[in-house]
Amino acid sequence: MAQTNSSFATGIFWFLSAVLAVMGLVFLTAAGQGNAVVRFAIGGFCLISAMAMVYLARQRPVQLTHVHKMELDMPGKVEFKGAECRSCGAALDSKSVSVVAGVVQVNCPYCGSSYQLEEAPKW
Repeated sequence: MAQTNSSFATGIFWFLSAVLAVMGLVFLTAAGQGNAVVRFAIGGFCLISAMAMVYLARQRPVQLTHVHKMELDMPGKVEFKGAECRSCGAALDSKSVSVVAGVVQVNCPYCGSSYQLEEAPKW
């Protein structure tokens, strides 16, 4: 979506610069027909504006990044008591467990396996 908006805006800048350049050339050409000072000033302004539009159209668009921070608020004190890897049985520490997109993800540093931690029913 951002790329579409950027290319659309660039297209508008190129179109406006072409229109301003043509208008500037028309006014400069017509300066010889009378009222030369005003027509020369308008033509020069249009050409300078067209060059400014070309400059703006050639600029790279600003890349926006979004950082989403998710915090989990627990009602009581929560501790990590330890766990074992499903694949190799190695003891895991708190660094091996992370929350990714709201899901508890386990990454075993010993065998390299990665899986989602599921909570067993309490009944």
